[in-house]
Amino acid sequence: MGKLMASTSTQLIASFAAAALASWGAWRAQMTDSAQGRWLLAALIALAYLVFCTVTVLKYRRAQREQEKLWAADDGRTDSGAAAGTVLIAFASQTGFAEQLALQSAQSLRKGGMAVRVLPLGRITEQDFQAARQALFIASTTGEGDAPDGASGFARRMVEAAEGASLAGLQFGVLALGDRSYARYCVFGHALDAWLRRRHAQPLFDTVEVDNGDEGALRHWQHQLGVLSGHTDDADWSAPSYSRWRLAQRRLLNPGSAGGPAFHLSLTPLDLPAPQWQAGDIAEIGPRNSDEAVRRFMWALSLKGAPLAQALAGRMLPQEAAAIDALRGLAPEQVLAQLTPLPHREYSIASLPEDGALDLLVRRMAQADGRPGIGSGWLTLHAFEGQEIALRVRNNSSFHTPPDASPLILIGNGTGLAGLRAHLRARAVAGHRRNWLVFGERSRATDFFHRGEIEAWQAQGMLERLDLAFSRDQAERIYVQDKLRQSADLLRQWVGQGAYIYVCGSLQGMASGVACALQDILGEEALIALAEQGRYRRDVY
Repeated sequence: MGKLMASTSTQLIASFAAAALASWGAWRAQMTDSAQGRWLLAALIALAYLVFCTVTVLKYRRAQREQEKLWAADDGRTDSGAAAGTVLIAFASQTGFAEQLALQSAQSLRKGGMAVRVLPLGRITEQDFQAARQALFIASTTGEGDAPDGASGFARRMVEAAEGASLAGLQFGVLALGDRSYARYCVFGHALDAWLRRRHAQPLFDTVEVDNGDEGALRHWQHQLGVLSGHTDDADWSAPSYSRWRLAQRRLLNPGSAGGPAFHLSLTPLDLPAPQWQAGDIAEIGPRNSDEAVRRFMWALSLKGAPLAQALAGRMLPQEAAAIDALRGLAPEQVLAQLTPLPHREYSIASLPEDGALDLLVRRMAQADGRPGIGSGWLTLHAFEGQEIALRVRNNSSFHTPPDASPLILIGNGTGLAGLRAHLRARAVAGHRRNWLVFGERSRATDFFHRGEIEAWQAQGMLERLDLAFSRDQAERIYVQDKLRQSADLLRQWVGQGAYIYVCGSLQGMASGVACALQDILGEEALIALAEQGRYRRDVY
């Protein structure tokens, strides 16, 4: 009813304004130079201006209400706020790009069955923070390090209330938008991250920086959304521009392991000049369906043709009978139009360009129905040695090797060793010997990945310290965070000597356990300071 009345009022006022303006010429023709005429003319001008302002305000309010409905769509909210379990997405936008990304992020999470509430950062209250359990912040930096205009009040509150009530129950992620050509690149996003940490909120992952709309960084953010929601099948917001690589070698690393099979893969470029990368960078892989899966799908729809099979290899193929039945009778091009492209998969690069190959460590994962994972199934099972692989190298500057000989503490588990291996190789090339590796897996006998290489580094003095946590080799489960606690005094000593701490591996379990251990050993303020200085960095998934 309120909306109807507002709409009717707007129409009446607009009609009146149109009538008034239409009669403007007649009124003016009748005006004389008399004082009464001039007063009447002035009154008409004032009235027309008032009508214009009223219509503008009503339109703005109606648009604002429609926008708020879009922000809150399907989030289970009531008038008292967000429903329990709702993810809060807050954006600080100067040009509208951050708001667009916030709505895209909300859509991705909703596809995973999550309830979402989207709001401008400037409208977030302390009550919103206290009620949320998970929050995502998409924050632009404008000018020389300023918050967007709509978030300037919130930025002032951050300064005035640097130490507010604890947000220990909040997990958060930050997408920082900026332009690297400015000296204070992404500074507002990082300031927001630091403010949340100081209030004891726990980061889900390190801040994702986006340089001038970089699509690779946005795909990484989308990847993190998929990890958060468990819905990793969403098509990429923007398709990577892949290069052609060849799967030169695939070797099983853990025969007989109680865990999933893990493989060492070596890929060589087919396109020249070969892309370059640094330790810490990421390989984006364009996965493909197996030949058998494509054949079954085409047989079910009575489709034929090698070109069609090639195109279907890169599409999400429905598994449910009802979804397949809905495609029956369509022309091949119509079938393709109904199917979304397979999303990319990200893997830490385990080698350096001078090694002559791009190495990966990949564990074969399983989907809910038991089928191999989209990316890991392609790389470890379906692709054959010598086959072409679509790959794009993505710069990950926030996880690059320290620029000097400062001590480096590397912590990881499982195939997270990939990123750590690249750093150790880079340190060996540079002759920087103060390195400490803390690595965890299930069993020394089957899961000590790259054992010969690691022990050789230790013997050569490139690894000053090596701590191994094989959780299943004793009655009491021991993990990397336990090894850190056992060496607490030495850890504090290394940090006091300027050490960097890099963590690579699983987000669930390992990364959170390591964060708690480091906080207990170093203190929360010290750990926040290390993160702000770039000396505590994580590449977790």
